[in-house]
Amino acid sequence: MDGKPYRRCLTCIATWLAPAHRLSADLERAHYLLHENDDSDGYRAFLGRLAEPLLDRLPPRQSGLDFGCGPGPVLAQMLTHAGHDMATFDPFFADNPDVLERSYDFVTCTEVIEHFHEPRREFDRLDGLLHTGGWLAVMTCFQTNDSRFANWHYRRDPTHVVFYREDTLRLIARQRGWSCEIPAKDVALMQKNGKGNGA
Repeated sequence: MDGKPYRRCLTCIATWLAPAHRLSADLERAHYLLHENDDSDGYRAFLGRLAEPLLDRLPPRQSGLDFGCGPGPVLAQMLTHAGHDMATFDPFFADNPDVLERSYDFVTCTEVIEHFHEPRREFDRLDGLLHTGGWLAVMTCFQTNDSRFANWHYRRDPTHVVFYREDTLRLIARQRGWSCEIPAKDVALMQKNGKGNGA
């Protein structure tokens, strides 16, 4: 498959790229700079697939962190406009380690978790960033069909190294005592030790 070996986790059924075939940090950053994450109506509508169901569940004036915000933190701006206090973090574009020393009412990860080189460690870190009852909102393109994996556009992005199914995210939630909802295609809302539809 383009000369890249992939593996399947037999526990969570995620698919992941062998570590030797991941990009270096410099090449990864250069690729991110090619993304068009501008403040257009189309991009805002795309982010709205996550923002709208999340906002439906948040009380007013909550504290949030956009984890992996990228070079243009449009989602953080949208949530700030909705009345929430937002911090941002990105290892390449907003490397503010101080924000990782606090905890939040919610954390967003849009088009981020597919880049995790160590998903278990990163989800544990996200758990530590959340208050009890807080929300983790993630958006990633769910893998659904193995027969189409080789030609899947999402796999062809060289910075994407792990691919999740709905069941993968539900297992990640269960392992940490979170609830998990799938309110829209490719969106998962997980609540830490809270009430939800389908832990």
